[in-house]
Amino acid sequence: MTRVILGLILVVLSSYSLTALVRFYALKKNILDIPNERSSHSVVTPRGGGLAVAATFIFALLFMAIFEIVSLNVAVALVGGGLMIAAIGWIDDKNSVSPRLRLVVHFLAAIWALYWLGGFTRMDIGFTTVHLGWAGSVLAAVGIVWMINLYNFMDGIDGIAGTEAISVAICAGFLLFWSGSQGLAGVCIILALAVGGFLVWNWPPARIFMGDVGSGFLGYVFAVLAIISDKSSSVPVIIWLMLLGVFIADATITLFRRMARGEKLSQPHRTHVYQLAVQAGYSHKQVTLVVLFINIMLGMAAVGAIQYRGYLLWIVLAAFILLTMVHFLLAHRFSSKLTADYEAGRPVLDNPDVVAGQKEAAAVYETEGSGDSY
Repeated sequence: MTRVILGLILVVLSSYSLTALVRFYALKKNILDIPNERSSHSVVTPRGGGLAVAATFIFALLFMAIFEIVSLNVAVALVGGGLMIAAIGWIDDKNSVSPRLRLVVHFLAAIWALYWLGGFTRMDIGFTTVHLGWAGSVLAAVGIVWMINLYNFMDGIDGIAGTEAISVAICAGFLLFWSGSQGLAGVCIILALAVGGFLVWNWPPARIFMGDVGSGFLGYVFAVLAIISDKSSSVPVIIWLMLLGVFIADATITLFRRMARGEKLSQPHRTHVYQLAVQAGYSHKQVTLVVLFINIMLGMAAVGAIQYRGYLLWIVLAAFILLTMVHFLLAHRFSSKLTADYEAGRPVLDNPDVVAGQKEAAAVYETEGSGDSY
């Protein structure tokens, strides 16, 4: 037990120290996030801190594989694809990479994971198992790629991506341990600790950003862990979807709304609910803590779903219906406030960057009507 505790402490300290080194390197090499009219921050900040998370987690996972705490296939799926995602993300953080190239690498990583895991041909929904055949693997590949990208979309304010990762990993780890999958539970705890060391530097006000190297990596790891745990008959994929519900709902609904408005999807924007909240005057810390609170509620719902597996699907569906309602309610509230502030010429916090966000949100609100569509 003492060795285990020391090992866990070492993971946190390694992540913290590596983040400091990455920050020093980023400052020296000018790997910086320069604020613009689409940003949710106003201070030049180094990025790429997620490299420390990826490196710490991968090394810890290799040790777990060596000591046979996790299977070789699980380790290879997570490490191989994770390295692809982290590498393309790091390159993108240093130099711009075309969306097409990123997408190709994302799909290659997804195919890599599914190959080593033997595909995804069935899905546990609680009261029964749905057999998907080859279509399940196709759906899983698309799901992995979407999770990689949506996690990147949601990494837009200080602390939010790290807090999401830690809370989801701890909840999933508890559920996996409860279901008898101690090895996978250990992987989740290692992930939470690796992110924890980084979050010390990223907590508002952030001294370094996660960057694509970290956000894409976390999205990949969560997606693959969800498939692994479903295939091991422990925690179903749909429970993982619920635990990640805040990010999934905000990113997915916002994407569909932008598609409905005919916007160019590759164009940066600030119309996610969490971004609207910051533009409306709430601090990064306040928004992040609200996300944490919702995640705790979702974790409690997940415990109930596992306990009463016959109602699992209905609990998950109810959670997403509530998340959708909250999304539209908050979008309406924040957009209305931003429209009023913009029309009255009241820039939030006297931040010139936010004025552009107010104008954008007001334009979106006016395009969608008086609010009936919400």
